[in-house]
Amino acid sequence: MAKKVRVSELVQQFQLEVVAGEDGLRRTIVTDDLNRPGLEMAGYYDYYPADRAQILGKTELAFLETLTSEERRERMACICADDTPCIIITRGLDVPPELVEVAQERHCPVLRSSTATTILLSRITNFLEKKLAPTATIHGVLVDVYGVGMLITGGSGIGKSETALELVKRGHRLVADDAVEIRQTADNYLYGSAPDLIQHLLEIRGLGILNVMTLFGAGAVRNQKQISLVIKLENWQQDKQYDRLGLDEETTRIIDTDVPLVTVPVRPGRNLAVILEVAAMNFRLKRMGYNAALQFTNKLTEAIADEDYE
Repeated sequence: MAKKVRVSELVQQFQLEVVAGEDGLRRTIVTDDLNRPGLEMAGYYDYYPADRAQILGKTELAFLETLTSEERRERMACICADDTPCIIITRGLDVPPELVEVAQERHCPVLRSSTATTILLSRITNFLEKKLAPTATIHGVLVDVYGVGMLITGGSGIGKSETALELVKRGHRLVADDAVEIRQTADNYLYGSAPDLIQHLLEIRGLGILNVMTLFGAGAVRNQKQISLVIKLENWQQDKQYDRLGLDEETTRIIDTDVPLVTVPVRPGRNLAVILEVAAMNFRLKRMGYNAALQFTNKLTEAIADEDYE
């Protein structure tokens, strides 16, 4: 189901003045794109994006002043479409009376802000991107290890929270435990955070609920982090062949984004915190263009070729 933002939420978030069309505050915004209807002011409506919030700044209103009252009413009638969420006047400028009349007739909200046009455009776009972004909630732990957002997944009781606690003790930061709320941005980046109820909390079986920020300080937590790597913990299986070189690069899909996946088998004696630290450092090296497994394979191939030649 597509997400929507009511115009009334926009009014509340940015303290906008409702000039006309108060009956239409329940209209919804379904896209984070905004429109400055310059071409529409000039009378060209073939590609008018009526589903976007319309922004009228100093340029648009100055052009309207050059038109006759009848022309202004005609242009405003076309802009106040049935599916237009709202029209926002910036810089606290005066609203054309023709716009007020048409908006009242069609119940189209006309809002006003004292903020400059470009600044308001940026703020509203950021707000709508966050509110309309696709989201998902995943069972796991999200930690920041050497700047790498690492989502630790695995079955219940596998040791995700205990591993996160050890990482925090080693100087890394906790983002979320148990439930990770994930938001996908327009450029397909994933950002994870904790639900408000369990923010900064960590559950350790036998100890209960721990407040990481209280125990280890504000430097041990962060509110959100981009997810760059997924670590899947699973019980060691004797009959399963695990990748020993690291040439097989797996991915997992979260919402609509593929994220690198590393499967780490768990058995007594393995220090998971150290392994995950190295996984984070190795991931950073790969992003910088160095792949140890690939370099080893190339050297091995060259050595075999030299022996065959001799």
